Amino acid sequence: MAAETAAAEARAKPRKIGVVKSDRMKKTITVVVERLVKHPLYKKYVRERTVLRAHDENNEAKVGSVVEVEFSRPLSKTKRWNLVRVIRPAEGAQP
Repeated sequence: MAAETAAAEARAKPRKIGVVKSDRMKKTITVVVERLVKHPLYKKYVRERTVLRAHDENNEAKVGSVVEVEFSRPLSKTKRWNLVRVIRPAEGAQP
C-alpha cells in the first residue's frame, strides 16, 4: 500500500494557481500565473508572468477568479491545462 501511494505521489501532475484573464472562448480560459524571480545581476526580485490556456468544461471560471489548474495531455494547439477548481470566485460573480 505504501509503495502505491509513493508511486502515485511521484507521478503527480504539476498544478499552478493563477488569476483568470479571459473567459471569452467556449470551454477555455486564459490563466495568468505570477511568480517572483531574483534577478541574477541586480539581486532584486522581478515579477514574471506565465500565460496558460486551460480547459473549463462547465464554463464556471469568470474573469478575475483565482483558480487551480493541472497539467494534462495536449487538448489543442495551445491548451495543455485543465481547470481543477475555482479557489475564489470573481468579485460580483454569481455563485
